[in-house]
Amino acid sequence: MQFHDSKRAVSLISRHAAPALMALVVAGTGLVSNPIHAQTVYRSVDSNGRVTFSDKPPVEPAAKVTPVSSLVPATPSTAATLPLELRQVVGKFPVTLYTSDNCAPCDGGRRYLVVRGVPFSEKIVNTAQDVDALKTLTGSTTLPFLTIGSQHIAGYSSSEWTRYLNAAAYPERSALPANYNAPPATALVPVQAPSAIQPTSPTLEQAQPPVLPVAPQKTPSNPAGIQF
Repeated sequence: MQFHDSKRAVSLISRHAAPALMALVVAGTGLVSNPIHAQTVYRSVDSNGRVTFSDKPPVEPAAKVTPVSSLVPATPSTAATLPLELRQVVGKFPVTLYTSDNCAPCDGGRRYLVVRGVPFSEKIVNTAQDVDALKTLTGSTTLPFLTIGSQHIAGYSSSEWTRYLNAAAYPERSALPANYNAPPATALVPVQAPSAIQPTSPTLEQAQPPVLPVAPQKTPSNPAGIQF
């Protein structure tokens, strides 16, 4: 399989354009190769329900905080099934690919990694929250976005990806075992499960048993049992 060497990337439009948020615009982009440190993004919801993303935990005590992701990912759990040489490389320089739906350059980058036999984790950027988290993590909304250890590359170029993977000592030909299963792609921002609906407490009227009518009593003076 052949891959074009031209630099390809897409940019995500502003989150305020939802539902057309993920309209993708093909554009050229340069390589970002400065090393970066591991960074965790925090998703917080304040007392007013406002959602924000930051690399620092919020100071508001009532805020609900959820760590989102780290730009330098942990070694994939499937690394234990890899050959020793490849396992050592993955441990030193794990690969993460950030993609989106309906993104042709993302598809090309994914195919390149699969054909070359590079174990990688894939994070999908589809929602406005994903876009905010990606921008906080990378300083960019360009996709695809590839991290190799602490190196990061915006956009897809087979020649540049090859150069960085070779420098990290990834095999030039696939060394993956036949039974290798790649980890499934996951959303960059985990979907928050909706809060369980609490059953409403019955009202006083609902809690009280219905009042049944009292059967009229027949007496010698009222043989028909008529009541008013």
